[in-house]
Amino acid sequence: MDRKKAIHRAEHFFDTHGFFDLLADWVALDTGSREDDRKPQMLAYLEKKISPYLETMDFCCRIVENPSEPCAPVLIARRIEDEALPSILIYGHGDTVPAMTLAWEKGLSPLKLTKGTGREQDKWYGRGTADNKGQHALNFAALECVIKERGSLGFNVIALIETGEESGSPGLHEICEKEKKSLQANVLIASDGPRIDPDVPTIFGGSRAVFNFDLTINLREGGHHSGNWGGLLANPGIILSHALACMVDAKGKILVEALRPETIKPSIKKAIDKLEITGKDGPEIDPHWGEPGLTGPEKVYGWNTLEVLAFKCGDPDQPVNAIPPEAWARCHIRFIADFDPDTFIPAIRKHLDTHGFSMVDILPLPNNYGLATRMDPDNPWVKLVTSSFESTLDTLNKPDKKISFLPNLGGTLPNDAFSHVIGMPTIWIPHSYGGCNQHAPNEHVSGKIMREGLQLMTGLFWDIAEKGITLINEEI
Repeated sequence: MDRKKAIHRAEHFFDTHGFFDLLADWVALDTGSREDDRKPQMLAYLEKKISPYLETMDFCCRIVENPSEPCAPVLIARRIEDEALPSILIYGHGDTVPAMTLAWEKGLSPLKLTKGTGREQDKWYGRGTADNKGQHALNFAALECVIKERGSLGFNVIALIETGEESGSPGLHEICEKEKKSLQANVLIASDGPRIDPDVPTIFGGSRAVFNFDLTINLREGGHHSGNWGGLLANPGIILSHALACMVDAKGKILVEALRPETIKPSIKKAIDKLEITGKDGPEIDPHWGEPGLTGPEKVYGWNTLEVLAFKCGDPDQPVNAIPPEAWARCHIRFIADFDPDTFIPAIRKHLDTHGFSMVDILPLPNNYGLATRMDPDNPWVKLVTSSFESTLDTLNKPDKKISFLPNLGGTLPNDAFSHVIGMPTIWIPHSYGGCNQHAPNEHVSGKIMREGLQLMTGLFWDIAEKGITLINEEI
């Protein structure tokens, strides 16, 4: 048994189009429908694509019905070599956003995996390549390479593939609670989202969470002529804009004290200080925006944000000369792991009342995403993954290549289902990049990133087999 041989096996699988063919088969099945009859699509992906592949590696697979969304079943697959060995949980999602077939560039089809040409030859186009079929396919392929090289894994694997992530993962937390015993593991190893930079292997330990709410003012019935009533009737749009201005200032600083972190934990700050946000593959960054005194990475990974997503007063499409009766704003908080979202509405209510805006109503929305999560850089699993990547990069003659660790992602994943409901450390290793068009036409992955990702994951699974038992014994 040889670690280098396992990595070479992964390279051979990739270079001889084995991985491309596997992913092409999975991409060809459309799982992007939003119709009420989409369950057969999702079942076909789980039962005809994922399960047969995992069963070749001796996984035992079963479908779990979703208690909250019947059209979004879940696959649980288990491969237990020995209960005394370490266990990892692999998560992924088989649903995608809609195909958007007519909007793709000429020569591309969302359900046909296609390699780009010329300057785009590194790109593999297809719906779900980045989000998320390509990412969990890569992790399963790495497992297979290790099994074939070692003859066994040396640890246990449980896989959970859901089909409702693009709709907010309805039912996932309930399933994790009900299936807690069968999903119990020492660590989550999952892949979703982009690398912090296309050339930088990235590890993140959790994610910020989302809390959406509406602010509304309804002062009277109907609009009234601004010539006859202007100056006499309060304008809800003006009042609401001032209410928002007392919550967040003109440069994006949060003014609601209870929504502001007290400080950034030193170990978290140390990890964040190693990161850089360049704006590459995205819009130009506004350096003046957000909390004063923080760096860009600190604003995204170590702080909260309060945003206005939409604002309506009167009829924006056909304005008339009338004072409107009501105004509405959809607001949005991205928050870090130190915050309990149940405190947000009372805190905002108190703040608005203190500033004279008791007429503004606050309505929380049902599609909020759980709790924020993160991992400390000193966690033993973080150290194991980082050292494994360093070892693999050294094998690949890339010893100076940078590795980035993010305590948490700036965006949001249903990570608390694993960290809080089941209870385990969580490690996320993305195999995509920011310019992949994951929710748009022409979604793609980088062949270069996928190849390196397969090498890294194969090395990681090898190292979990070699070092995982020592790590879990130290935890005990």
